[in-house]
Amino acid sequence: MDISQNDFLIQTLGKPEFDSPLKLSKIDGDYLTNYVNEYEKILYDNSLCRIKEEIAAGREPLAFEKAGPREKIFFDPAKTRAAIVTCGGLCPGINDVIRGIVMQLSFWYQVKSIYGFRYGYLGMIKESGLQPMILDPDIVSEIHEKGGTILGSSRGHQDVGKMVDRLMDFNINILFCIGGDGTLKGAKEITDEINKRGLPIAVVGIPKTIDNDIGYIEKTFGFETAFTHAVDSIRTAHVEAKGYQNCVGLVKLMGRQSGLITANASIASQDVNFCLVPEIPFDLEGPNGFYEHLLDRIKRKNHAVVVVAEGVGDQLCALDEKDASGNRKFGDIGVYLRDGISKYFKKTGVPVTVKYIDPSYIIRSSCAIPSDSIYCNQLAQNAVHAGMTGKTGMVVGIWNNSFTYVPIDIAIRNRKFIDPESMFWLNVLETTGQPRWMQNKPRIES
Repeated sequence: MDISQNDFLIQTLGKPEFDSPLKLSKIDGDYLTNYVNEYEKILYDNSLCRIKEEIAAGREPLAFEKAGPREKIFFDPAKTRAAIVTCGGLCPGINDVIRGIVMQLSFWYQVKSIYGFRYGYLGMIKESGLQPMILDPDIVSEIHEKGGTILGSSRGHQDVGKMVDRLMDFNINILFCIGGDGTLKGAKEITDEINKRGLPIAVVGIPKTIDNDIGYIEKTFGFETAFTHAVDSIRTAHVEAKGYQNCVGLVKLMGRQSGLITANASIASQDVNFCLVPEIPFDLEGPNGFYEHLLDRIKRKNHAVVVVAEGVGDQLCALDEKDASGNRKFGDIGVYLRDGISKYFKKTGVPVTVKYIDPSYIIRSSCAIPSDSIYCNQLAQNAVHAGMTGKTGMVVGIWNNSFTYVPIDIAIRNRKFIDPESMFWLNVLETTGQPRWMQNKPRIES
């Protein structure tokens, strides 16, 4: 890991000089929450052995800045103007985050001017003709009961200079960017342009990726809702598979580069026999290939449940095209496997029925489950604390069960993947019973 404590430093716009309107405390025992000390840190590594090694070597252990309300803030609430933008694919909980930001700004910081740019970064370009939505507690009071985003979304790059011009047109002091990897890269460009112009505008990200693959953040909002609903689809596939002789229930789930939804749903359902993710290579055919192991399972049990992450398509059926965000397009791995399984079994003379389920858009457009709603609100509240304090070029995250501030730069520089040697992947293998290795080439032995 090539990273130092300097990589975890959070940029600030200047010295905070206004008293926080939250009227919290600085002493224990008075039944009031205390302000967070500006120098409070959350350890990156919670292994005592490794922390001792760092200290013995004369190095300070890596740590994140702790999130939360500060006693002094940078912006005068009476004059502050904030804006929110939502970008990228839909995800459960976006409306919860929008609502949380508006409520926190309005009721706790008494900010009166809050705008919502419509249809992602496109709405931050004057030439789009899209006027921002004025947001207040009445407008957002019930939006958490609906899926999607009331602001709309879009993908694709926009002229960063024009976006900053738009912020200046509306005298925006704080921009909250809700989105995933592409959105945060855009937020980084906006921050850099603001810095180049010397403007006192804070940019705060709230990481939204249903795949949960942003680095240095344990969990992104919407992820828990996604694999919770995915379990329902897996159970449906299991019922279908057991209802017919020699039947395979096949479910395709989200996950372009990381199979965390697929793996978590597989563990949670306990009905999955094969969990296929981008991080773990496998062959389809051959004596130790997936098809042969599936055939063996069907011969022994007469049914099987297979769950595959969409990103496996990058290995097996990638297309020579890119989407508006610059991501390479994949072929439909679910359809590819559905047809491939049928053809393989036909060659063996063993009849098989494949029941294919793709719940992706149902999951993406659903409301957040209660535990995710709590998390969305906490992210929103900590994002507002950061923005009002003048923190910028950062995202709100969670690490070791504490809310943290993470520079956008390292969050987008390091993606999160399943470690094949981790206890988590062992949990998957133990739950599914699938082979540890489904490739025909020899496995590297230690």
